[in-house]
Amino acid sequence: MGISDKLRKEIAAQNAELPRLRSGLLPALHRVHQACGDISEGAASELAEIFEMRPSEVLAVVEISNVLNTRRRGRHQVKICVGGACLRDGAREFLNALSERIGVLVDGISEDGRIELGEEVCLGACSAAPLMWIGDEVHEGLDLDEAERILDALD
Repeated sequence: MGISDKLRKEIAAQNAELPRLRSGLLPALHRVHQACGDISEGAASELAEIFEMRPSEVLAVVEISNVLNTRRRGRHQVKICVGGACLRDGAREFLNALSERIGVLVDGISEDGRIELGEEVCLGACSAAPLMWIGDEVHEGLDLDEAERILDALD
């Protein structure tokens, strides 16, 4: 997805207020990310042109950010712990069963873009498997029904 004309005008207006052209790159990246859901190679190339940079320089800024992504992300990143103790306690089976129940592939995103389901190596509560991490909350000792209720309550 390319940068819309409206967004280009917003970025140009923002840049007109700044002392240096490149000062506007990070705010522009955030605007594009919010509008598009990611920073694609095409969007990086368009931003590079706007900011008189190389696309690789734009992507380097994206890579060091912990909030910008080069691929589309779900609104809620849901991670199931698959560390050693959790694996022993059935985390992989739990993850696969949850994936099937909610209709989201592991490392995939729901059709509505609400849930991105994945795995995490360790969430640090090994005695409480299975663990599900959403944002800054860790849910411990879940069963499938409880996990599904938690996910259904997400906006």
